[in-house]
Amino acid sequence: MKNNLISYPFLFVLILSCNTPVHQIPEDFTAPVLPVTDTYHGVEITDHYRYMEDLQSEKVQKWIRTQAGYTSEVLKNLEHKENFFKRLEEVDKGKPYSIYGLQRMKNGEVFYIKRKSDENQGKLYYRDSWSDEERLLLDPEAMSKGKEQHYSLEFYNASPEGNYVVYGLAQGGSEETVIHVLDMKTGEETGDVIDRIETAYNIPQWWNEDGFFYCRRQLLEPGTPETEIYKNTMAFYHRLGDQLEKDKAIFGRGLSSSVSMLDVDFPSLRLDDVFDYIIGKIKHGDSGEITLYTKSRNQIFNDDVPWKLVCDVPDSVVAYTWFNEYIYLFSARNAPRYKVVRTPLRNPDFNSAEVVFPPSDLVYRNATRTSDRLYFSALDGGYNRLIEYDPAGGTSKQLPLPDNESSYIFSASHYLQDIYITSNAWTHAGKDQTYNHSTGTFQELNLEPPGEFDDPGWLKSERILVKSHDGVEVPLSLIYRKGLKMDGKNPTLLSGYGSYGSVSGVGYYTSRLPWLEKGGIYAIAHIRGGGEFGKQWHLAGRMQNKPNTWKDFIACAEYLIEKNYTSTGYLAGQGGSAGGITIGRAITERPDLFQAAIINVGDLDMLRIETTTNGVPNIKEFGTVKDEAGFKGLLSMSSLHHVRDRVDYPAVLLTHGINDPRVAPWTSAKMTARLQAATSGQRPILFRVDFGAGHGIGSTKSQRFDQMADQMAFLFWQFGL
Repeated sequence: MKNNLISYPFLFVLILSCNTPVHQIPEDFTAPVLPVTDTYHGVEITDHYRYMEDLQSEKVQKWIRTQAGYTSEVLKNLEHKENFFKRLEEVDKGKPYSIYGLQRMKNGEVFYIKRKSDENQGKLYYRDSWSDEERLLLDPEAMSKGKEQHYSLEFYNASPEGNYVVYGLAQGGSEETVIHVLDMKTGEETGDVIDRIETAYNIPQWWNEDGFFYCRRQLLEPGTPETEIYKNTMAFYHRLGDQLEKDKAIFGRGLSSSVSMLDVDFPSLRLDDVFDYIIGKIKHGDSGEITLYTKSRNQIFNDDVPWKLVCDVPDSVVAYTWFNEYIYLFSARNAPRYKVVRTPLRNPDFNSAEVVFPPSDLVYRNATRTSDRLYFSALDGGYNRLIEYDPAGGTSKQLPLPDNESSYIFSASHYLQDIYITSNAWTHAGKDQTYNHSTGTFQELNLEPPGEFDDPGWLKSERILVKSHDGVEVPLSLIYRKGLKMDGKNPTLLSGYGSYGSVSGVGYYTSRLPWLEKGGIYAIAHIRGGGEFGKQWHLAGRMQNKPNTWKDFIACAEYLIEKNYTSTGYLAGQGGSAGGITIGRAITERPDLFQAAIINVGDLDMLRIETTTNGVPNIKEFGTVKDEAGFKGLLSMSSLHHVRDRVDYPAVLLTHGINDPRVAPWTSAKMTARLQAATSGQRPILFRVDFGAGHGIGSTKSQRFDQMADQMAFLFWQFGL
């Protein structure tokens, strides 16, 4: 193959403004073009940068490090970088510490994660009760000292009596999780260590004080294609102290003739110490629909006893909970915004299930169990509501919480009556409260000290319905300073996701304050492909319907310009992961709308996604190139394949963690190279790489703040501010 070099027109005029020093362009900055042509269903597609998929190649590694080094030099010298970073730290210090990840036990003991404002990561603590002294159990920062890659706490789960804690550690954001077990009496590890843990959809579940269930990936021989990594995962039982060879496979493909499972399915188990049944869950790749089986608790180790089917894919169940003898199912079958039904676990039958909540304008999402109640979460006009349900009497009522805030349960226990609730608006943090149905009263919680920036008082939010290309109304949420003049000159960041039925919910984040303080507008487009209006909204932005996702985003951008909130010269778009499709296709379809774009760990080469570690599970969401309709759908949403030569593209900052297990870093590398070669303008295309991070999960506070500061400074630079 001939080694061609494509000229890069903006290189000589890259940095011309904003008092930013000029940086020398490295000689090997431009990526070589080594074309490879594939034929899909009679259509020839040429890939100029196929060689970048080999991240172990010395040539590829050198090019990525050259790009990353250059980008680092540019960003760290931007006028606003240091101020944005300092302000993020100042705002974070406004609250001395934060508590999250609570697990409350039946005798009043409590486990939780706490991060102090001067710490990079949360640490695991324990108290005998809230009034007792806290005890530090796990400190990832201390574990990370002297290591090339930092440790992160991926999960923890205390045993029913609180004698042990099973927890997972991973390094460098890789999500390569290893299980450890802490003995609470001795404060030492038990020596039970298990690698290849699957954590995307489950955490270990305790059987009793003797052992727990966990999910593990298969052991692969060297040279096995990476597409096999997430296949044939299996749920095992591990007895404390036993060698791993003794662990018994409980739920997985090929274990029972009563269970139907594919190699790409993710099995897991759910149970607790007072529940008479065990639930076997099958997640079909990244599809929202799940299959559920059940088995009597006392028969779980008996392979001769068959599993009973609770629901299957056609039943369109996406979430569940249980109470006593019943399992409660959230189903979109004949219910576009979901309904809730229940069926007895002794003889489950979805077709004759009793309706608990029929289809309505509410979007039912999930439920939380206490000792004698179920609490259902449901979206209502963009806000999350909580509905109390009495399983014994069948009565329900909505909890009287603020209308202009979303309320969520952040701690509950099947041992206890009360729930811990947090409420948030776009513009301020609400109260954390405890609610007990027996008294019907709320009581303010004081787990954390008040934060200096919990309620700035100067922010305003709007929820607007924007007509998209086909007349469908798309919600657009805006946050900005009160009294902001709408003169078309406000720096505006429009974000969007729109995949997997995920909801961009109402929430307050102090990390947005540095942007908003400087007169910025933060906008969230609730585009199709998400779950804001239930399953119908998700399906309207999935597979062959995916164009609605970025066209909704474009419609929101046009609205912001039309109504003078901002103008093209002050508008940026942002998307991450599957949201990379959204922003990537928005700037390739309408490059004239945006001054700049941020693409974080983005899905950008959709024709090659099936060749990646996480690609096969995503077929359920995006489609497959193996059939013609799937190929056409993937081609339409593949940003890389819609970059055109000699187009004046917006400034683009692409970011990726090199250890990302979910979206291959080479997708961002390819898009960087293609945009750099194609753009006819003078705006920069930069590739920011974190060599100690992955998809963002497990990143430290300093990593997150450094990236946020880089992004805000980059946008202000491009806006000429």
